[in-house]
Parts: sequence; C-alpha cells; structure tokens
Amino acid sequence: MPQVSRTTIKKVDAATIIDANDLLATEEPMEIRLEFGPGNKREQKSISVTMRTPGNDEELATGFLFTEAIIHSSADIVSIARPKTDNEGIVVVSLAENVTLNTTNLERNFYTTSSCGVCGKASIEAVRTACNIPDSFDDLRISASLIYPLPALLRKQQEVFKNTGGLHACALFYISGKLLLSREDVGRHNALDKLIGAALIMDLLPLDNHILLLSGRASFELVQKAVMAGIKIVAAVGAPSSLAAEMAEEWGMTLIGFLRGERFNIYSGAERVVI
Repeated sequence: MPQVSRTTIKKVDAATIIDANDLLATEEPMEIRLEFGPGNKREQKSISVTMRTPGNDEELATGFLFTEAIIHSSADIVSIARPKTDNEGIVVVSLAENVTLNTTNLERNFYTTSSCGVCGKASIEAVRTACNIPDSFDDLRISASLIYPLPALLRKQQEVFKNTGGLHACALFYISGKLLLSREDVGRHNALDKLIGAALIMDLLPLDNHILLLSGRASFELVQKAVMAGIKIVAAVGAPSSLAAEMAEEWGMTLIGFLRGERFNIYSGAERVVI
C-alpha cells in the first residue's frame, strides 16, 4: 500500500483555474488484533483501529502496545502477521503465553483518529496510562547550540512530507546531535508509536540518553509516550499543551517548544540545557 496517493485537482491562481496533478499523503485504517492465552486456549481480540499512513505497520503495532502498557518488552511479542484476507489493514500480534492481559481494560476498544490519539478512549483514567518510570537522578546536559539544527536534520529525512506537505514526523537523536531514527505519519501519535516501536524492536529502550524531536506541537499523549520510553528530553517545533507541560514537570522531563532557528522556550527541566 503506497504512502502517497495521486489525485487530480483544480488549481486556482488569481483569476485562473487550471487542472493539475497533486500528491496526497495516504490515510488508511489499520486494525490491531491480539492473539493471547495459553497453549490450545489461544484467543484473538481486536483492540484498536487507527487511521495511519501505511508503512512500518509492525513498528506501529509494537509501539502502540508498549506505550499503552500492554507489553513491556519486545520479548512479549512472539510474532506479528497479517491474516490471509483481502484486507491489508489488519495486523495480528501474537503475545507470549506468559503475558497477562486485563481483558476488562481491553474492552474499552481504542479508536484513534489521525488527528487525536485519545478521542475514543472511554475515560480520563484510560487516557492516563500508568507510567511506571522510577525516579532517578541524572546529570544529562545538552548545549543549546546542539538543539538549534535538529529540525533541519529531521526535514532532510521527511521524504513523503516533501511530496505532500501532509505528514507529521518525529526523530530520535543521540545526545551528540547525531540522528538515530525518524518516522512519518498522518497522525502525530502514530509517528511516535512507530519510532518507539522501532527502538523497542532494536532493543534500545530505555531511551534515557536520547533527544526526541516532534515536528509539530507537544500534546499530553506524546509526552506520556515519551515518558514510557524513558526519554528525558523532548523538543517540539510547535507549542506544548498545558497538560503536556504539567506532566513533563511531574515526570522530570525537559520539555522544549517553539524550536525555530536559534530560539526556543523551555517549559520544564531547564537545568539540562546549557547556554
């Protein structure tokens, strides 16, 4: 399934209208099904439908399950497969037999859209996924001059965005400023789940010596996902929400917003940034 779709448009320029070809970021539904249980008592349950840009679907499923605290390591997953149907948008995640699921919680049945990852959750308690991250002292420090060029480095990786202008992106950088991973998606929460899923598959977690860059705003949910992955420093090109800033402070995270050129705002954890 392609990440870019072609379409014909009417282009208006002052007093003229012309036919033109255009490229759009593909948006398609993906259903995540879990296969779980002991031995010959395995059962299957659909737990999420998300509108996403096709590609890196296994990473998306892995990252989603991890940031929702359904799994705790890549060892909890035996396999990820697609059922033999005509629907390419289904992935079946087979969990290890020792993984215990709270089926009552699963029955809240996530429905996530490309614009908002939590709109379909049944309660505020469901949104506030337990982030069991132990408090720990760290002497992590980064210079402001290292942060300035990160958005430009991410833009160089945004192949689909270059063609469509319609995708969110996020990237992981080493503390040295070197790019490690980047992912794109029509949904900002999906892009981050893909990124965290890739890091989990690569056995890189916790990401406590990395910088996360977000191409847009920093919402509560993105901060929560970053905390689940152990990330201590999050920088966003756009603004954070009030709850994102509040929770970043509570979880001991350095949260940076409005990163543009050689300017940015620090909303929490300013002690880690050296001018």
